[in-house]
Amino acid sequence: MSSEPGTGAPSAAQVKTERLLNLVLVLLYTRRPLAKAQIRQLVPQYGQSASTEAFERMFERDKDELRELGIPLVTEDIDPLHEDEPGYRIHQREYALPDIAFEPDELAVLGLASRTWAQASLAGPAAQALRKLRAAGVERDVDALIGIEPRLRTTEPAFDAVKDGVLRRVPLRFAYRRPEASEAADRHVQPWSLVSWHGHWYLNAFDVDRGAARVFRLSRVVGPVRTAGRAGSFTVPDDHEPELMVQRVATPATQASPAVLRVRRGAGYTLRRRARTVGEVDDTWDLVDIDHHDLDGFAEELAGYGPDVVVEQPPELVDAVVERLHGALAAHGGGR
Repeated sequence: MSSEPGTGAPSAAQVKTERLLNLVLVLLYTRRPLAKAQIRQLVPQYGQSASTEAFERMFERDKDELRELGIPLVTEDIDPLHEDEPGYRIHQREYALPDIAFEPDELAVLGLASRTWAQASLAGPAAQALRKLRAAGVERDVDALIGIEPRLRTTEPAFDAVKDGVLRRVPLRFAYRRPEASEAADRHVQPWSLVSWHGHWYLNAFDVDRGAARVFRLSRVVGPVRTAGRAGSFTVPDDHEPELMVQRVATPATQASPAVLRVRRGAGYTLRRRARTVGEVDDTWDLVDIDHHDLDGFAEELAGYGPDVVVEQPPELVDAVVERLHGALAAHGGGR
């Protein structure tokens, strides 16, 4: 990784992006057109504007920018008896994209982008906007946000600490469990680089105890990551090639393994598209028969659906998902 982590207040560009995102969410969410006064209350950044005039100018600029981006923001009458009070909304059927097929390398890039999005500061303001909509009693267009599925942040809990170690060149210690090992072993490393490869994050590092370069998959790091030295206390070799180092050891599995899932109606669209078969269980659940190539990665994906997906088979996938849900609960202050 080459960029430094943010340390100060959000930039003007970040604030603007958050504001436009919240405006799109608000106007997609509603079934009926919203008046400008309602929009000002529901979009957090508009509520912070100093005056009505400042809000009006900001809103007009934002409308123009969304339309330039191709987002179909429309003006409609709120009440036929009060034509001087226009309302605004985005029609989901005009906003939605048709089905798109991606190549494996393109999907890897999209996976990295989604991981970055989940880490971004946008998540808080977006959730705040949706909470305000529900609290204000705005009638929701139930089809508008299909495909935008909430995900639990269960993947790579060691990511932030390892990222900081790479950027600051700080030696690290952590417990690491190899696939064939029953228990985790302590590792003392000099972190060189982080690489995303086939949907997983890998750490390239020099293993101090073993005196050799090693690659560590972050999902196999157990427990906290601790610093073990001063910042800048080692140098990354000039000939270090991060992606090549990962590719030599992180070969994706080629043998597909079957799994059986119960998926709640109205959820799990990505799983349904990849499934071999989808059958009806009852009014609440469907039974999804699906193949996967990596137990850890698939468990992380399924845990992200929370209560909307229940693993039926195989037992090792059940255990892996339960372990990740327990980790998510513990990370948010809950017990087991």
